Formats: sequence, structure tokens, C-alpha cells
Amino acid sequence: MEKTIAVLPFVNMSANEEMEYFSDGITEEIINALAGISQLKVTSRTSSFFFKNKNITIGQIARELNVATILEGSVRLAAKTIRITAQLIHAEEDFHFWSESWDRKLENIFEIQDEISLLIADKLREQYGHFEIQDHLVEKKTDNLHAYEYFLKARFHFNKWNPEDANKAIELYEKAIAFDSKHTDAYVGLADAYSFFAVTELMPKEEAWQKSWEYMDKAFALNPDNAGVHYLLANYSFFYDANFHQALKHVLKSVELKPNYPEAQQFISLLYLISGETAKAKEHLDVAHSIDPLSQETLFYRAYYQYRTENFSEALSLFDEALKNNPQNIPAYIVRSYCLLKLGRYNETISFLENMPNEIVVHDERLGILNLAYILKKDAVNPEEYFDQLFEAAQNPKSFQAHSYLYLAYANLKETDKAFNLLKKTIKLKSSVLLLNYTDPLANSLKDDPRFVEYKNRLYKYHQVEVNSAKEKTPLLDAATVEIYCNKLTQFVAEEQPFLIPNLSLRLLADQVEIHPNKLSWLLNERIGKNFNEFINFYRIEYFKELALDPKNNHISLIGLAYESGFNSKTVFNTYFKKETGMTPKEFLSRMHK
Repeated sequence: MEKTIAVLPFVNMSANEEMEYFSDGITEEIINALAGISQLKVTSRTSSFFFKNKNITIGQIARELNVATILEGSVRLAAKTIRITAQLIHAEEDFHFWSESWDRKLENIFEIQDEISLLIADKLREQYGHFEIQDHLVEKKTDNLHAYEYFLKARFHFNKWNPEDANKAIELYEKAIAFDSKHTDAYVGLADAYSFFAVTELMPKEEAWQKSWEYMDKAFALNPDNAGVHYLLANYSFFYDANFHQALKHVLKSVELKPNYPEAQQFISLLYLISGETAKAKEHLDVAHSIDPLSQETLFYRAYYQYRTENFSEALSLFDEALKNNPQNIPAYIVRSYCLLKLGRYNETISFLENMPNEIVVHDERLGILNLAYILKKDAVNPEEYFDQLFEAAQNPKSFQAHSYLYLAYANLKETDKAFNLLKKTIKLKSSVLLLNYTDPLANSLKDDPRFVEYKNRLYKYHQVEVNSAKEKTPLLDAATVEIYCNKLTQFVAEEQPFLIPNLSLRLLADQVEIHPNKLSWLLNERIGKNFNEFINFYRIEYFKELALDPKNNHISLIGLAYESGFNSKTVFNTYFKKETGMTPKEFLSRMHK
């Protein structure tokens, strides 16, 4: 848990309340920058922003997000200058172990974000242990400030996840591109917005996917190593092209580029789940949940995992929670109906669907589930009526829901040959709905037929997807170099006493002993067995003891001696002293003077 952080929304301190988009944007950029560090677990935007404008203690937030550290700050924008403040809080012990402020020109915004992100990463490493940090965490996205401002405004609107704001976001992303035609993230934003309209079918699906693809293609051409592009390509491959292999390939690339990417982790989980790799699905779902514990999307995927692994009662409970939080959650309505069917609660399924809000009803979806309910309850009249309607709807090559539910109807009518004959025809139509439902528990009666495995391998390219297993990393330093560096470091600390510098950082010490910061961090944590703060504060405490036991210093207060020993915080001094000695400074002196 130690290498975990949540970045709370920075407070907008600007005179203009409308500048909130800017403070939110700065927060997101820092989250994204830190999320690029593979060994650091960073809470996603969704869960961090859940606490925006809420009067909740830091300790409670940390517990809900399961993180060791909280970053909070503020942004003040005035004319062409920007003031940013930030502070890191050790949540369990509730003390600030680092704070800083910056006053800069707005034109240097990316350099400021990079500097802040690097400093935060450094302080986390000093406090909690080794991880490698790149030379830069934030790349300059554009030379045009207008493009950047429109991009931030667009993302601010898109994050509200409703049609009106999504349309506004499209308009603003287009303005960003008008100022900078090579702004990759704006193209990613446009692709994301149109994929939102495609999946929700709030725009003609074909048109929306084509527009989304157009912008994905432009973004990919500008930056083929953009995690967001690969995530969107995975969505396109699955939901439009029904190409499982390409979808898995792209989404795996997405998390390789950005491990702290909850949406991508969830999507990998889904793909593994429907192809039968439940252990791998659980692994990625757990990662997504740890990054984004308060997300409604994560809650849905947790419920779906329980359904797919046939824990129907547990799934039902989670779907109830999802619908309580959002009564308009269409996928939750659908799969909750499946749970009721598998639990044999057929009349309840019918009643539940009939009470489904009309504005979110997908006709063929409800028709298909009602058909299954009447088949399973062995109703003598209604099955034929609903089946005939479903069969008629399935004659349209584009009615993917109807095809899928007709397949499930045949499965539950025990008409196995008809189910596989239907598959033989519809598999060529590139149906993502078929990909989702082929291995569904509602198709269990087909799973012992040899044809089921044959089609499963064909649909999911089961044996053709290669996943690069994580290779064990070789140590940063070999044994001989470790010995040399340990001696060099110990001698330098003893002779030069760098620990007396109050603002000593790992990077500064690395410069002084001429060791790369990543290598010094590794040396301290993996070979000496202390993180940077433990290492330096050990020397400070030993120095303090010498000063405190010298009668010549009796006139100096304990905190004064602590400051002379290199500490710059009373809280940090007391915390480390007790951790190192098991007693308070006063208790230590009392024992020494007995």
C-alpha cells in the first residue's frame, strides 16, 4: 500500500470561477504524469474527483481509496502568470512531509507540470521506497496556449458524460485543433467523444464509429505510443469490427504504456472473461478496482465478473447497488435480468423488464430477454409470440441483439443444431453482441458440444493472442558496483555530513556522490535496506543525540537541536525519532541522564 497516492482536485483560487476547468486540468495532468510510473499506484481521476467540494477528512479519503499518500493543492491564474501550491500528506500519521509553491509564466505550463510531477515522484520515492523515474513525466503537448486551453475546456465538459456536454466537448476539441493541427490529445478526445455516441447509440452507430476511427487514425499517426489511442482502437476493434484478437492486442499495449489505466484494465478483464480466462480476468479487474475503487464502471465490471463466474446472488447484489447509484445504467439492467433468469426468478424478470424506464429501453434487448424468461418458465402461450417477433427481427443483418438472443433462445430450447446453424450464418456479420454472449452462462447447454469449442476458438482467436509475460528485471547494479557505491556513499556521508542540509533530496545527494538518482534509490532500498528518508534521518538522529548529550548545549531546546541536526519539521523529527528509538526525545534524554 505504501507506493500509492491519490491526487485530490486542486482548488481553483482564481478570481474567476469559470477557471475551474483549468485547475481540474492541472490535476488531471499530474495524475496522468504520475500514472506513467509503473511501480507507483495512482488513484484514477474518477475516484479522486469523487471528493471534490466535499468536507471529508484526509484520513477518511485515504481509507476509502486505500492509499498511503494524499496530494492536495491549489491553482491561481491571473493574466499571464500562474501560482500553484502542492503538499503531500502521509495519511495514516496525518502529517505533511513536503510542500512547495511555484510562481511562473503561463507560457511555461508544461515545464511547471513536469517539474511538479517529478518533485512529487521524488518525494514519494524518498518516503516509501524505490521505483524508477524517467527524466521527464510530462511532455509538451503543444506550443499554442489557446489550443491547450480549448483542450482543457473540452475535457472538462466531456468528463460530465452526457450528450449535451459531449457535443460541447467536440466543438471545443475542434477549436483546439484549429489552433494546433498536431495536438494528439485533442484528436484522442474527439475519437473518445464519437465512440461515446456510437456505444450509447445517441448518434447513428455507423456514422459515429467512422468519425471516431477517423480521429483515432490521425492521433495514431501523430503518436503511435499514446495509451489512449490504443484503448480506443481496442474499443473500435471489439464493438465495431468484432475482432477479439485486435481488441486484446491494442488494450494490452495500452496498459503496457500506462499501467495505471483503469478503463483499459477493465476492458482486458472483460476480454479475458468472455474467452474463459477467468483467473486473468480477475487479476486485471483487481488492478482496476485498486486504481478506481469508487467508479460506477468498475462496480459494473465487478458485478459482471460475479455473473460470469456464476455467483449469481453476489452479482445481483452488486447490480442492485449500481442501479441505486444510477437508475439509467442500461448494462446493469440487462445483466441483472440475466441473474434473475439464472436464479429461476422468471416472473420477477418479466416484471423488472416491464418497469424498465422507457427512455433506456433497447427494443430487441428487452424482447430477447422476455423471450428467454417465457421459454425458461415453460409458458404455454407467450414463448411462441415472443419467439416469432425475435425470429422476424433477426432477419435483419444489422440486428445484432436479435441474432444473439435467437442463439440463446435455441440454446435454452435445447435446439442445438439450430443454434450452431445460426452461428454459421451470423459469425460473418461481425457482431460484437455475439462476441459478448457466445460464452454466456445462458448458453451453458451448448458447452459440451464439440462445435462450441470450435466456434469459441474462431470467435476469440483463443490460441493466437500472445501476451508478453513480465520478465524479471535485472538489478540496476552488479555486485562489484554495489560494493564500490556503498563504500563511496558511506565515506561521503561520514566526511561531508550532507544530512545537515535541511532540504537535502535524493537527487541532490545523487549529484554529490555522482550516482544516477535511480541507481542511488535502488542501492538504498534494495541493498542498504532503507528508503532515502530513513537513511538520512538515521544520521540526523545520531547527530542529534550527540548534540543533546553534550552539556554545552543544555541551553538549546530539543527542537532547536533537531533543526541543527538537519530536520526542518518538528513532526517529522518526533515521528522518526520514535520510529528509530522506540521513545520520544524527552524520554531518551531522561534515560540517558539517570
